[in-house]
Amino acid sequence: MNTQPDNDETIFERDPGDPKRKHINPMLKLALELGPLLVFFFANFRGEWIGEKIPFLAQLGEPIFIGTACFMVATAIALTISWVLTRTIPIMPVLSGAIVLVFGALTLWLHDETFIKLKPTIINTMFGVILLGGLAFGKSFLGYVFDSAFRLDAEGWRKLTFRWGLFFLFMAVLNEFMWRNFSTDTWVAFKVWGNMPLSILFMAAQMPLMMRHALPEEGEAEKK
Repeated sequence: MNTQPDNDETIFERDPGDPKRKHINPMLKLALELGPLLVFFFANFRGEWIGEKIPFLAQLGEPIFIGTACFMVATAIALTISWVLTRTIPIMPVLSGAIVLVFGALTLWLHDETFIKLKPTIINTMFGVILLGGLAFGKSFLGYVFDSAFRLDAEGWRKLTFRWGLFFLFMAVLNEFMWRNFSTDTWVAFKVWGNMPLSILFMAAQMPLMMRHALPEEGEAEKK
């Protein structure tokens, strides 16, 4: 009887360089990762209207709590779609998803919006520590997130991982500053109209590095 584990079966996504790793469309992957945040922003902005259309949500109270509930559902849906498409669990989104569900549940249970405001700080800090800590052990975890969109050599992934690690820690500090010094509505607006533009600008600033360390496409490599 064969007692060896089937190496073809794995719950979590494979290493970026693994040929058996399943990929999904980069735009779809981005939508699955950013979609829950957009749902949260819309539900918080239009909380009263949503409460009128869906009465049981109105029982949650203020728009921030309606947004939190919608955020939790959207996160669960996004992870489910990722599982259906790849039959694996994406490591980074599932970590943030777990924190969303825990802090979202605490927000609704205790009716204290502080928990959902702390979530970005905890997630960004966690990602920053994971990325920088991984480098200490020779692992570039950023490849798990962006390998569907970019193909870089090992040095390129290391440099990009280091920069993203620092950026996540910066965003954690920025979130603490925003929610402690401004209103809830201002904080929610900044999550979309501040965080997203900053992230896009940061990504654009990394393009020269990525171009220097980009690997040729498989078809081009075979021709050479």
